[in-house]
Amino acid sequence: MDYLQIAIPAVIAFLITVILTPMIIPVLRKIKAGQSIREEGPQSHMVKSGTPTMGGIAIIGSVTATCLSTSGVAKDLLVFYGAKDMLVILGAFIAFGVLGFLDDFVKVSMKRNLGLTAKQKLLLQILIAVILAVYQSHYSVYGTKIAIPFINEIVDFGIWYVPFIAFVVVAMVNSVNLTDGLDGLASGVTLIVALFLAIVASLYGSPSAALFCSALAGACFGFLMFNKHPARVFMGDTGSLALGGGLAAAAIIMNVVLVLPFVGGVYVAEALSVILQVVSYKTRGKRIFKMAPLHHHFELSGWKETKIVAVFWFATLLLCLISLFSLLIG
Repeated sequence: MDYLQIAIPAVIAFLITVILTPMIIPVLRKIKAGQSIREEGPQSHMVKSGTPTMGGIAIIGSVTATCLSTSGVAKDLLVFYGAKDMLVILGAFIAFGVLGFLDDFVKVSMKRNLGLTAKQKLLLQILIAVILAVYQSHYSVYGTKIAIPFINEIVDFGIWYVPFIAFVVVAMVNSVNLTDGLDGLASGVTLIVALFLAIVASLYGSPSAALFCSALAGACFGFLMFNKHPARVFMGDTGSLALGGGLAAAAIIMNVVLVLPFVGGVYVAEALSVILQVVSYKTRGKRIFKMAPLHHHFELSGWKETKIVAVFWFATLLLCLISLFSLLIG
């Protein structure tokens, strides 16, 4: 494994984010792009009302700049990494970021907690996901075949490939979005998952994904400096949708998409808690959790915000280490 594949983009993205984020925060304050807090949410969150949101712009900007400029840093790396795969990953990353930006813009301009309607967001997410899936099925060396992790098997999904991949992408995007509810939670978890994917990509000979994921990890680390408790800025849907889309696109390019539910166990738990809560309330009239997503349940159970974030970070790190070990010995 070439550690420079991971270290150089990560350091560059980290530095750009650390420089860019404090420049963006005053601008967000000036345009009054403050976070609106749900009245039905935990009361401890009311103090966060007005905290600048849409900070994900810094993550998107730093990752994009790093991926497109690295060629000038180390011997035409962009050509070496494979411009086509890089542009596909960046395309999905930016497309979902733009969608998130539109959602945040509506929230900020209308001064409300909800932006685009659920139907609008879902349709646009499906459109981007289908385009990504169709491209991959037609132009990737894997075609419609998907690797089954840990058992070294490959299954041809045939006509089910596009709908399955589209489902995974949309699920990933929304799961990351649901995870972004506590200071440093989504940025920290994504830092760990992105670093895992960068290592796997480097080991498996997917340099374009290695470059992107290492840059994403560095950007998340840089953003975490300002997003940790007490947060000075939130990434907003601009950031969370971009993170989910970028991770999913990179995993698809690497053909390790089925690893995501394992290493992204926190994302899955957050999403499942919401689904189970809604189904239980509509069918039985009872709630399973004190509040969903899952991190709010722990908050209302008396856990400090910093404790919840630390536990979720550790769980993600443990899942990534187990997955990495399993892939190496598989």
